[in-house]
Amino acid sequence: MRSKIVAGNWKMNLSQEQAKELCKEVNNMSIGSGIEVYIFPPMLYVSDCNSLSTNVKVGAQNAYPKDNGAYTGEVSMWQLKEAGIQAVLIGHSERREYFNENNAFLKEKLDVAIAHGIKPFFCCGEPLEIRENETFLEYVKNQLRESVFHLSASDFKQVVLAYEPIWAIGTGKTATTEQAEEMHAAIRSWVEEKYGKEIADNTPILYGGSCNPGNAQSLFACENVDGGLIGGAALKASDFSVLVAEETWTILN
Repeated sequence: MRSKIVAGNWKMNLSQEQAKELCKEVNNMSIGSGIEVYIFPPMLYVSDCNSLSTNVKVGAQNAYPKDNGAYTGEVSMWQLKEAGIQAVLIGHSERREYFNENNAFLKEKLDVAIAHGIKPFFCCGEPLEIRENETFLEYVKNQLRESVFHLSASDFKQVVLAYEPIWAIGTGKTATTEQAEEMHAAIRSWVEEKYGKEIADNTPILYGGSCNPGNAQSLFACENVDGGLIGGAALKASDFSVLVAEETWTILN
């Protein structure tokens, strides 16, 4: 049975006190049986949230793939590990678009995260023009091929994959359940081609495109959708509590 995961990416939001309060609220939520919950606060708040967290795991939204050196403004995987941080986002569409992080650089990040025992949440997905010209399957497969599929089987087992239809992030649009399932099933098939059926069957693949209380049940009910990488809905305790609740996962499963 592969992991069921709900991960909240807070992006560049909240004051320190707001982050602490939201962290406390998330930790006090009723979390469904067998569901792992992660939060990814802004970097300034990861230590505060980590010290407050008992029922959820805390990750960082970014890290640099060198342990130390003259990299002003960056934080290393080694420093995250020293601070007790358990996970890191790699390849988020906003990092790719705004900071020009390419597949080769993301490969390096992935290797260093695994070397330090930090669980990588690797994001992949296509922009609108790729979706519209119907080359999205090859586009996403190439992201995985160039950044992830060099890993050994034992290292790959540490990875959580997250599919982001970039055209559905922050736009109010959401992939239909059929579109989400098509891509998730394709990703799982590529993992099986590379690593075999057992590993593919146990690889969590999250949906990361405007998942919210209104569509979570139908998305999570898809055979190959194992949870969500949540943006806006992760900033409201009332919304996030629905996504981690037992009822959301059991009614349609």
